[in-house]
Amino acid sequence: MLGPCSPDHRLGADGPPVSDPHPGQPTYAGSPVSGPVEAAPPGAAYPGLLPPPVGYPKRRGRRLVVAAVVTVVLVAGLITAIARGAHDGPSTAGAFSGAAAKAAIQGYLDALEHRDTDTIARNSMCGIYDAVRDRRADQALAKLSSDAFRKQFTEAHVTSIDKIVYWSDYQAQVLFSMRVTPTSGGAARGQIQGIAQLLNQHNQLLVCSYVQRPAGSY
Repeated sequence: MLGPCSPDHRLGADGPPVSDPHPGQPTYAGSPVSGPVEAAPPGAAYPGLLPPPVGYPKRRGRRLVVAAVVTVVLVAGLITAIARGAHDGPSTAGAFSGAAAKAAIQGYLDALEHRDTDTIARNSMCGIYDAVRDRRADQALAKLSSDAFRKQFTEAHVTSIDKIVYWSDYQAQVLFSMRVTPTSGGAARGQIQGIAQLLNQHNQLLVCSYVQRPAGSY
């Protein structure tokens, strides 16, 4: 008869019992652990030589500051030049003198008074009159301007140039005073102001627009 089964399960089926080479330590399936795991050297993650350091521009901030300062200086100089030109007037001597402006405005008012449509249209078209082929619409507008003026006054005489605002060497806005005789009769009235925009072209002053300022008590 066979004896009772041995309780020692370490016995192999076809060979001698297998002994544990490391008693007291757990065993895992796979490759046997031959010893403690050593840490990888620092350069193991980057094989070969390390890449060169990245260079950053160091003077970019200084260049931006210099550019900003130059921009501010240029803008300030432009503003100063504009202000000085508006104060001192144009460089062309006599182009917008008070006498020349007075003569040009008086000529335009005389054309309105006498219904000189050619002179009115030439001034109102502000320098392009000679290049226009069909002037019928401009002539009709000149007649309307003259009729509106003649309904108000029978005579207008420029008495003074009150202010000239220079836009350039060729353009200016003029505030002037005039003495007018109403069409309805009565005595002439003075200190009536008007605004005219003048253009200097080919040594000739043109009245591009004329507006009478309202007068009276409000």
